[in-house]
Amino acid sequence: MASASLLKSSLVLDKFEWVKGQSLRQPSVSVVRCHPTAAPSTLIVRAGSYNDELVKTAKTVASPGRGILAMDESNATCGKRLASIGLENTEANRQAYRTLLVTAPELGKYISGAILFEETLYQSTVDGEKIVDVLVKQGIVPGIKVDKGLVPLPGSNNESWCQGLDGLASRAAAYYQQGARFAKWRTVVSIPNGPSALAVKEAAWGLARYAAVSQDNGLVPIVEPEILLDGEHGIDRTFEVAQKVWAEVFFYLAENNVLFEGILLKPSMVTPGAESKDKASPQTVAEYTLSLLKRRIPPAVPGIMFLSGGQSEIEATLNLNAMNQAPNPWHVSFSYARALQNTCLKTWGGLPENVKIAQDALIQRAKSNSLAQLGKYTGEGESEEANQDMYVKGYTY
Repeated sequence: MASASLLKSSLVLDKFEWVKGQSLRQPSVSVVRCHPTAAPSTLIVRAGSYNDELVKTAKTVASPGRGILAMDESNATCGKRLASIGLENTEANRQAYRTLLVTAPELGKYISGAILFEETLYQSTVDGEKIVDVLVKQGIVPGIKVDKGLVPLPGSNNESWCQGLDGLASRAAAYYQQGARFAKWRTVVSIPNGPSALAVKEAAWGLARYAAVSQDNGLVPIVEPEILLDGEHGIDRTFEVAQKVWAEVFFYLAENNVLFEGILLKPSMVTPGAESKDKASPQTVAEYTLSLLKRRIPPAVPGIMFLSGGQSEIEATLNLNAMNQAPNPWHVSFSYARALQNTCLKTWGGLPENVKIAQDALIQRAKSNSLAQLGKYTGEGESEEANQDMYVKGYTY
């Protein structure tokens, strides 16, 4: 690791010490040569002042038997969730629900990180304690959604791109000061719409720029190119597209000098399209997904935190469990929203007297996925609600 005195110096590395712009490990001072000017053929890199902290944070989130609670729904999406149980979308109701989630007893045994929406990062519980402080007391690392949502991509096949790079550096610095230590940026790829080469490149480049800016401001970036479940395609087509997407993503991560040891990934599992007549068993999903990861994801990456993407709560847990039946080069875990919250939300129903049993439902799901991360989930004691399909075509946060 370069010393602090070299952080603002230009560092020049021999070509054999560099692979596609990405140093798998930071160079020691003994292999660094400092020059006032660099020859045209050399590659200039700047040592990151947060590198040690980024690696530590990523390892903490990717700790055995734990995963991420994604509770970063925008206010509009949170409103849809509340409407499903008959509640109005007010700040007070959003605060009450988020309080229920973060104050669940022993949540930190199974959850290592929580992704928050900006409102939540600055919010307090109904009892007046900062939500960030509540999480930290449970040993849960606070994270923050930093993208600004999807918009139509001109020149594409009716596809989208993710906005939010403008002003990201100043926002990330402010989020770090507020207590966030990792970030999330969700972009999507649609198989029925192509995907076009333009959409894939735009997704990969945007993720890489976001990751570099986040690391520069002390936040571990979660890299999330979600391959939507939409479509009638089979699992082989999903695999083909996923290989292309992840190859592009890691090429641009390297081009942007992103520290691989200081990132986390949030991929889709490799499954058939939601409207496909062919269904895949957990073993098949695990086989395809692990094959993809081994072909595309460097072992330097500490954690693979899967999204559920509209799978039922049990389906997402079974698939995760199947992927952990043998050791993997990375921590293979979860970053679920609906697949952790669905039963909890419906159990609560907006009633104060139901908070305890709703929290019990959340802990049950978190514990089940904790066991799945360890490869020890059996499916015993699950409710009918947990089997409910949650796929929504064209789902947005």
